[in-house]
Amino acid sequence: MTYLLGIAAALIALASVVELMRRRRLRERHAVWWILASLMALVAALFPVSVSWVAGVLGVGLPSNLVFFVSIVLLFLVNLQHSAELTDLEDKTRTLAEEVALQKVRLERLERNDDRSPNTPDTP
Repeated sequence: MTYLLGIAAALIALASVVELMRRRRLRERHAVWWILASLMALVAALFPVSVSWVAGVLGVGLPSNLVFFVSIVLLFLVNLQHSAELTDLEDKTRTLAEEVALQKVRLERLERNDDRSPNTPDTP
């Protein structure tokens, strides 16, 4: 029963990521880590002996500790990716704000110059 629950959870996670991508609520570059995690969970659910084998190869005492460690690493990588993208967006926002401020100054100067220019009478 536990194996079926693991398989169902992995399939639901994978289907959720695909559906979010289909609805354009999740971009491909963000979905990579979630798809990887879902596929790893599916493999672990289908072949639970593989988790024990990998834990033994890596020298991890309990397979569940390996699962938690891999989960933490994946969440760390997602967080790192989001932090890098946030930094890029902050830089772009600052640049755009500076460009808007410069455009505003230019517009004010043009308006002031237009107000100061002498009105030429319309003479035929």
